[in-house]
Parts: sequence; structure tokens; C-alpha cells
Amino acid sequence: MSEDTNPTRTEGLPSAVTGDIRRKVFVFAMPVLLEQLLAFMVGFYDTYLSGHLEAGISTDATSAIGLAAYVGWLASMLFALVGAGTTALVARYRGAGDLRRANQITNQSISLASAAGLVIFAVIFASAPQFARMLGMEGAVERITIRYLRIDAIGYFFSGVSLVAAAALRGAGDMRSPMWVFGLVSVLNVIVSRALVYGVGPFPQLGMPSAIIEPMGIDGIVTGTIIARVTGGLIMIGALVRGLSGLRLTWGELSLRGGDVIRISRIGGPAALDGAIMWVGHFLFLMIIASIGQAGMESSVFAAHIVGIRVEAITYLPAIAWGLAAATIVGQSLGAGEKSRAVRSGHEAALQCSLMGVAISLAFYFGAGAIYSLMHRDPAVAVAGVPAFELAAFFQIPLVIAIVYVHALRGAGETRFPLVVTVVSVFLVRLPIAYVCAITLDGGLYGAWIGMCADMAVRCVLIAGRYTMGRWVETVV
Repeated sequence: MSEDTNPTRTEGLPSAVTGDIRRKVFVFAMPVLLEQLLAFMVGFYDTYLSGHLEAGISTDATSAIGLAAYVGWLASMLFALVGAGTTALVARYRGAGDLRRANQITNQSISLASAAGLVIFAVIFASAPQFARMLGMEGAVERITIRYLRIDAIGYFFSGVSLVAAAALRGAGDMRSPMWVFGLVSVLNVIVSRALVYGVGPFPQLGMPSAIIEPMGIDGIVTGTIIARVTGGLIMIGALVRGLSGLRLTWGELSLRGGDVIRISRIGGPAALDGAIMWVGHFLFLMIIASIGQAGMESSVFAAHIVGIRVEAITYLPAIAWGLAAATIVGQSLGAGEKSRAVRSGHEAALQCSLMGVAISLAFYFGAGAIYSLMHRDPAVAVAGVPAFELAAFFQIPLVIAIVYVHALRGAGETRFPLVVTVVSVFLVRLPIAYVCAITLDGGLYGAWIGMCADMAVRCVLIAGRYTMGRWVETVV
């Protein structure tokens, strides 16, 4: 009888550690996939809205939203300092049946997330002009971008709390509650942003003013985002105060003292540094693109890159979904002493996600022209973007494999090797190749994306090799 069906081994264990692995991975991934799909629609729709503003502002708005997306990505990577450690520790304690310690980790993680959110808000608010100037922004696009970044920064406190609370819930095996909260946030974001961009009204037949909400243009996009983030953070806090999936916020446990904070930071520190280094590399990559042909941020080349990156984000939906499913099962399996199950769950997640990667690759390659026509009104954006996007279609499978295995490793508390891989793939592969192909050889956006695709391939080989070797199962958290 297999270890997955032996009742003497599964009695009292959490659901992640029992049952058929293939089915368990799929069931755990589905709620996260829906959550990721809704989140993707927000970024996709924001870019769509910016690309369809009046002709004089659409390209500037797209550039501003693109930079804000990169800055927001940096913020989320810094929250990984807390989230990665939270998931690994909560999963280990949940797998071992120790809910008291899982709750202590959750409470201290929320405290860390709150402190990090305030610091990130202050840094981004103060640094917004520097971000814009580093990419050579001037005039209208600079003003729009600085204003957008500063308004957007207001929501990071609430989004940080939401992200870390979700990390704790997933560590406990609850994949559905974060789906409902973030799903609501995403739908609310789209509805409110649409209403604020174009206004609401008129309803003269009801004796109302000519417009209930006046059109706000690009300010409406970011204001909708803020409203949604605040709502999501408050809902998540309220749910945990009442208690959810065995986790509960209690005032006496909300502190930044004790060894648990050090443990969370020790595990999450390399993950956060990984994200920060990757962000620096991607920002330098963005600077290469902004300098192509010395056209600057207002160029169709930069807008083409932003549209392509926004749409390519759809690949991250299944990758993160199956990756988080693997992280939960890996962590809980190791906590229960089931090392073999931990290893097999990561491989199964990578296999299932690769099948999704095939479908995405085909859609990207054959639909590149239609995608750019839909996303932007300027034909020059499509001319610059379609060839590069078709190239990237061939590298979506390596991308999803790398993401899934990175999450699985982090679920075990192994966060240092992915950090090394990031340094190698970004600074020794992506940036040098992108610069040579795009600038030296005058290859334009296509040349820059050659470097990006090489990064994906190298990352996949290194991460998959590390996972397959299996020594990570001995990681001490």
C-alpha cells in the first residue's frame, strides 16, 4: 500500500499531505489560478484604458502605468521578505499539527508586513521623481508619472497586509479564502477605475446633475486601484480577527519581538533580496529599452514593450498558481516527515503547468498581431512589438517551469539558491545580451527581448537542476 493511501500514516494529517498527489496539486492550484486571472485582468484593463485615452495622452499614460507596474512589482518583491518566511513556517507547523505556533507566526508576520508597508510608501513617495528621471522622462510624461506613482503608493500598506495574510492562509492549506478576497479586489478595481476614468452619468431624466462622477482620466485608473487595495486589506484583517482556517489575529501576539521575527526574516531575506536584485536588473533592462534609437519614454518602442510585458503577464497566472500549490504541499509534507511526497509534488506541479504553457505559447505566437491591435491605437506600437512578442512565445514553457520550481523551493525554506540564479541570469545573461543586441547591433526591441528570452532559458535550466537534485529537502527552517 502506498504512503498516500495508508490510513496509519494519513490519520490526523492536513489534507495537503494525504490523497493522490496529481489531484491534490490540481485542486490546490485552481483557486489561485482564478485569483491570478482576475488580478491579471486589472493590469490588462488598466493598460487598455491608458491606451484608449485621447490621442495626446495615451502613450504618456501607458508609459506612466508601465513604470508604476515595475515599481509595484518592486514593492511586492520586498513583501516577499515576510511572505516567503510566513508560508514556509506556517506550512511546516501546520504539517506537524502545531496550530498554536502557526498562529504566532501569522501574527508576527502581519506586524512585519504593516511596518514594511509604511516604509515602502514613504520611500516610493519620496523617490517618484527619481524613478521618472532615471528613464529620461521629461515634460508631460514626467508629471503624469510622478503623480501616478505617489497616488499608487498610498495603497501599499493595505496590499502588503493582504499579501502576507494570504501567504499565511496558503501555508495553512487554505487556497480559497485568498481567492475570494483578491477576486473581489480585482473586480472592484476594474469597475471603479472604469467609472472614474470616463465618469458616471448623465441622468437628466431623474433630475440628477449632468454627471454623478466627473471623468478623471488617468487619475481615475490609479484611484480605482487605491480603493480596491484598501478594501481588500480591511476585509483580510477583519476575516483573520474573527478567525479563518485555524488562524486568528490577536492583539497580544501582534509584535515585532522574539526569535520568530528573526526566523521569518532569515528565510524571507534571500527571497526579498532576490526580488530586489531582479527588480534592479529589470529596471536597467527598462533603461536599455528607453534608450533604443534615443527615442525616449514617449516612443512607440517603449509603449510596445509595456503592452507586451503586460500581456505576457498572463503566463505568470498558471505558473504562480501551480507554484503556490507546490509550495503549500512541499512545506506541509516536510513538516509531516513526507520528504518523497514533497519532491513529487513539485515535479507534478511543473508538469501540469507546462501543459498550460504550451497553450499560452501558441496563443501568443499566432495572436500577436491581434493582441497589439486590441491593446493600443497607435499602429507604430504594433510594428515595434509584434516581432518581439512572437519571439517570446517560444520561451513561455521554460518561464513557467522556473517559476513553479522556485515557489516549491521557497515552500521548503530554500531561498538562497534562487537568489544566486537571479544574479547570474539577469546580470550575466539578460542585460549584456540585451545591450549588445538592441543597442550595439541596433536590433531594437527585438534585440532587447533576445536577452530577456535567454534569461528565461538559463533560469529554467539552473532552477530545475537544483530541484531535481533533491538536497533542498534537508533545509532547516
